[in-house]
Amino acid sequence: MSWFTHAFVLAVMLFMAGTGIPIMAALNAGLGTRLGSPIHAAFILFLLALAVTAVLTFSSPLPSRDQVIAIPVHYYLGGLFVALYVLSITWIAPKIGLGNAIFLVLIGQLVAATIIDHHGFLNAPKTPATTARIVGLGLMVVGIYLAKKPIANV
Repeated sequence: MSWFTHAFVLAVMLFMAGTGIPIMAALNAGLGTRLGSPIHAAFILFLLALAVTAVLTFSSPLPSRDQVIAIPVHYYLGGLFVALYVLSITWIAPKIGLGNAIFLVLIGQLVAATIIDHHGFLNAPKTPATTARIVGLGLMVVGIYLAKKPIANV
């Protein structure tokens, strides 16, 4: 497989993962509304995710105990951010609209990604926040703002 083909396949996979985020948010927000509890909706989502990842985990070689112990503790905190995202989007999206919620999440992602890349936090490859990159980020934020609907009285 050529470098271009490989990069294209990875880009398509990430694009598809990105399309799944608002779909998941809409489904879970609807579930939370129907259950009357964003917490219960998130719990159900995580149970299903656990079942799927358990099947995948046990169908591949497991890491050794030493490998798991050697990993710095902060790398395990990603689950807290997943829970924060799922709970907040499930609770807030029905109040302000799915588009507004996703647009605000997207702005947060862009800003955080720029900061992480610029400083190389969490072993990310350093990518300087050049003037061009900051202007591009600003244009994306303006575009997101222009594309979103005004938030109604919350």
